[in-house]
Amino acid sequence: MFDVIIIGAGPAGLSAAIYAARAGLDCMILESAMYGGQMTTTPEVENYPCVKKISGWELSQNMYEQATDLGAVLNFENVERIEDNSAFKTVVTADNKYEAKTVIIANGAKRRKLGCDGEERLSGLGVSYCAFCDGSFFKGKTAVVVGGGNTALEDALYLSNICSKVYLVHRRDEFRAEKHLVNSVNSRENIVKLMSYVPVRIDGESKVESIVLKNATTQAEETFATDCVFVAIGLSPDNGIFEGVIDLDANGYIIAGEDCRTSAEGIFAAGDTRTKTIRQIVTAASDGAVAASGCSAYINSL
Repeated sequence: MFDVIIIGAGPAGLSAAIYAARAGLDCMILESAMYGGQMTTTPEVENYPCVKKISGWELSQNMYEQATDLGAVLNFENVERIEDNSAFKTVVTADNKYEAKTVIIANGAKRRKLGCDGEERLSGLGVSYCAFCDGSFFKGKTAVVVGGGNTALEDALYLSNICSKVYLVHRRDEFRAEKHLVNSVNSRENIVKLMSYVPVRIDGESKVESIVLKNATTQAEETFATDCVFVAIGLSPDNGIFEGVIDLDANGYIIAGEDCRTSAEGIFAAGDTRTKTIRQIVTAASDGAVAASGCSAYINSL
């Protein structure tokens, strides 16, 4: 039996493994794809404390090596469900069953994609899903933000302080964001609102050069020159397998506060998978440390 099983090897999961191992806990990480999560797709990270600039892949590798050097074990297996047996938890994968005193769910959340031509090909070459992560690379240039919720408007406002012009594209004729954000966007002269437009295609050879939009009212297509496209149409958590074991909110996120405790004793949630306001590498790493400390305290109380 393990002291803690961590589901997911992104920054939250790897940070949790580091703190769990340093606390002397017998720890295993289960990851379905590759360690690092979304972090590996970021060409350069410039907002991680004490590290001026590093590739997402290199940061992932450093976290992985630190965790495994401390004794954490990483197995590449797809988790199918958790069984809460009160005194212990059973994590069931496609091939095995593992028992643990505690579990940390750190499976992240996927960025919703536009699904238009050019998006995948130019991902990391001007197409981004995090304005706070990559906005500084486009200082003084033209940006496009796609979305109409709080995140999209926050991204547009953030980029308006960096870029010369920001196109804010929304498929509807009204924003879904909070009124104060709408008011702020309306007051920025370099934010151009393109309402009732839908992305059709992102063009460019080796980097983003333009985006083709369709007017939802007239069905006419228009091309807008841009250096980057920031997609802000929401995140998509994949927590259906945990339903019935722990509480989820209406959007599928695991309900857990800053202590990372879920509704089930001994099960914690860290990183993008839980209810929170900011989803960044540094906040995921922080969650991992908090969750691992919570596991240690819980085990000591048994």
